[in-house]
Order: sequence, then structure tokens, then C-alpha cells
Amino acid sequence: METRSFKLRAIRSKRRLAASPRLAYDLIAMHASQTDLKTLLARLDEIARKAGDIAMGYFRSGERTLAEVSYKGGGSPVTQADLAVDRFLFEAMLALRPDAGWVSEETADNTERLSRSTIVVVDPIDGTLAYARGDDRWAVSIALVENGRPIVGVVHAPALGETYLAGKGLGATLNGQPITVSTRETLEGAQIVAPRGLGPLFEKSAYGFNIVPRTPSLALRLADIASGRNDLAIAAPNSCDWDIAAADLILSEAGGLLSELDGAPLTYNRPLLSRDMLVAAPLPLFPPSLALARSVARGIA
Repeated sequence: METRSFKLRAIRSKRRLAASPRLAYDLIAMHASQTDLKTLLARLDEIARKAGDIAMGYFRSGERTLAEVSYKGGGSPVTQADLAVDRFLFEAMLALRPDAGWVSEETADNTERLSRSTIVVVDPIDGTLAYARGDDRWAVSIALVENGRPIVGVVHAPALGETYLAGKGLGATLNGQPITVSTRETLEGAQIVAPRGLGPLFEKSAYGFNIVPRTPSLALRLADIASGRNDLAIAAPNSCDWDIAAADLILSEAGGLLSELDGAPLTYNRPLLSRDMLVAAPLPLFPPSLALARSVARGIA
């Protein structure tokens, strides 16, 4: 009887699909899209690991890097490893998505990308200063953005042995295991990562925050919210899209939200690559977290 019932349901489903070609098309397209994203994410994972291997060739945990270090116009460091990883990622991602534009911390911006619906956004080594000093807390960050939002992203921290992955609608993982944001329901006693120099402002809050050490890589700081290690992160203005695009998707797929002070989800491939103050939190904690960040911003303006 159960087998007959199952057959009847299958026949009815086929009839509904036959009667509604649009429904059939949508279901097939959805399945194909998810399959394509999984394949794309697997390739991104592979590329990030190879990039990480290149960076690890120059890295010495607890010691100064073997790579040559120079400085950009603003005084921030760039190493031989950053440039080597950048070259590798450009070639690998060009082969993967030849239709996509390109945004990288280590490549001069080309506004031709604005005419593309798809762009690759990478930070070859997020946390270069830490990397150069032998601090393990740095990462390779890669995102593929379509129509303003990331659809796949990876934050790979080879010195820590951690790889965060996410695909739109596929969830987020850390080393292959699903992750979700903190289940904390209020900000009281929450673990917060505060901008450098602003810790005292948050310590004065009535929430009784636990101020946790600031990870040098912003991508990893955001990933730590996605994995539930920390409850809330606020980043000072002037981070850039390459710092956050992959982690944004990872956080979103884990049940969180990243935004500037307007509270809206971020969009990418804009003329301006830098960002205002950023707030990252689980969805239930986001409204009070945003209000807190706005009050702090008013206090330092």
C-alpha cells in the first residue's frame, strides 16, 4: 500500500510539472544552479589551498618572513609572497571565470570592472603585517561576486589549519563541518572584537562586554563571528572590499549579517572600494549591535 501511494504521488508530481513547464524549468534550473555552485566552490577551495602553499613557502611561524618586504605609498607593507600569491590567483581565477572582472589589494584598480556583472575579489594575504612578523593569524581570501553580492567565498588560513567556505544557499563550513553564529540572545556579557584603540569605549558600555583580542586579519575576525567563536565584531572605517567579500558571504550563510552603519546588506563592485565602520553580528543581535556602533561613531566623530 505504501509503495502504491508513493507511485501515485510520483505520477501526480510528473503531471503537475507537465502542466506547468515554467515550474519544471525553475526546479531544474535551481538544481543546476546549486550543483554549479558546489562545483565552483570546490574549485575555489582548491585554488585557495594552492595559494596558501605559495604563501607558506615564505612564512616562518614566530619568525620574520623569508620574503622581501617593501612599503606602499600609505606605509602599509607588501611582501614578495603577497605579489606571488596575487599573480597565481589572477591566472587561476582567469582560467576559472574568464568573463569576470578583477579586484585585488595588490593590483591597481581598473574601473573596467564596473561594466562586468561578475567580478573576482581577492586579498592574497589578509594580515600582511602579521604574516611578515610570523604571526599565524593571516588568510587568503577569495570571493566571486555576481550582480553585487558574493555567491561563493573562501577564507583559508593555512598557518592555523583552518578553511572557511560558503556558497549562496549552501551554508557555511569550517574544515568541512557546518558552522552557525552564536546562539546568544542578548548582548549582555557578549564577546566583542572592538576596533584598535576603541576598546575602552566598549568597556564602559552597560552590556558588560568581554573584549577579546583583535585578530590581525579582518577576514578571520568576521569568520570568527560566523563560527560562533565570538558574538560581535566592529571594524573601524577604511577597510576595503577585498578584506570582507568572502567573509561577508560566510557570515551570511552562517546566520549573521555584515553591514555599514546604514544597516543594509553590503553590495560590491562599486566605484569606491573602501568602507565605513562595519558591524558583524548574528541576526538576532544585529539591531542592538548596530545601535551601539552608531553611538560609538557619534562619540568619535
